[in-house]
Amino acid sequence: MSRIDFQHLSKRYGPDLPLTIHDANLVIEQGEFCVFVGPSGCGKSTLLRMVAGLETISSGELLIGGQRMNDTPPAQRGVAMVFQSYALYPHMTVEQNMAFGLQTLGADKAQITAKVKRAAEILQLGHLMDRLPKQLSGGQRQRVAIGRAIVKEPAVFLFDEPLSNLDAALRVQTRLEIAKLHHDIGHASMIYVTHDQVEAMTLADKIVLLRAGPEVQTLGSVAQYGTPMDLYHRPDNLFVAEFIGSPRMNVLPGRLLRAEATHAVVEVQGCEITAAVDARDCAPGAAVSLGVRPEHLTPADAGTGAAGAALSTRLRHVERLGDASLLYLALSEGAPLMTLRVEGSSSAAPGTVVTLGVRPEVCHLFGADGRAFRRTVELPT
Repeated sequence: MSRIDFQHLSKRYGPDLPLTIHDANLVIEQGEFCVFVGPSGCGKSTLLRMVAGLETISSGELLIGGQRMNDTPPAQRGVAMVFQSYALYPHMTVEQNMAFGLQTLGADKAQITAKVKRAAEILQLGHLMDRLPKQLSGGQRQRVAIGRAIVKEPAVFLFDEPLSNLDAALRVQTRLEIAKLHHDIGHASMIYVTHDQVEAMTLADKIVLLRAGPEVQTLGSVAQYGTPMDLYHRPDNLFVAEFIGSPRMNVLPGRLLRAEATHAVVEVQGCEITAAVDARDCAPGAAVSLGVRPEHLTPADAGTGAAGAALSTRLRHVERLGDASLLYLALSEGAPLMTLRVEGSSSAAPGTVVTLGVRPEVCHLFGADGRAFRRTVELPT
């Protein structure tokens, strides 16, 4: 069994220092691919290294397969780690690098040969077995590092930003190889640390978003965890909403006018916008934040009401990506820019007035404390 339980896990590097990880509570089921993501300094790698046994646990319990691992040596935890820096022995061939870990454990020679051959087939390394690391590309070196982990047949694979040293094309290729590896192995759990949202959204069965900064000490390290679409469509708070998604969610300051069981009406820049949320526990007149993702805004003719409320904005800048364009818009002079994503190549010029339709079902609403109000209409996931 490779289920991993984090029970109130915390890490402090010194008695006078703040907690790096605080009260981490979550479960990674057997065979799940879990991605740790979050801003710099949030403790992603620290939490991973606590699972590996490379960092001590200050408080709480870590269980792997139901067994307490707090004081268990790394070699006895049934985990294998793939590092960002590859960590290959430069004087050893690909085959020797992959076999070395099993050799140090005293495994049978025939067994080592069979396991190395199988890993090489999975990762398409068979034609490279006699090469030294210096004769390999970055992507090939990373595959060797992954192969070294595969031969150990661990219950848990740990990946610490394994693609960050690769160029864009190799990142895509190696990401697909890691996804295929997870599918092929199946029974092993995988924990993957990254700062790249694309990696998190495309690889994960479960995303764990970690906080950074002073809020960790009071709210805990885990801001939210769940499926990628859970975090994207149903963020628990403003931090999650703004972090998940690229381009990031548009967030507009507003004032609650009235709230009913199925919807709330908010004033934003003198415009009344209806959001399909239940905000009845918030007092009328209270400050709130309205959130709408760039792809959920729609250009509309002013005053038609066909797409919901209409916001009049002025275009400041256009980024043409080929398949889509990002339009950066301002509600008023000096106001923060909003982002609208449209299909194709936009021909709009800076200074153009763009009226945006805002439908109730695409709106998120957050209280002054950042907490999200419950949505009453769900977007398809």
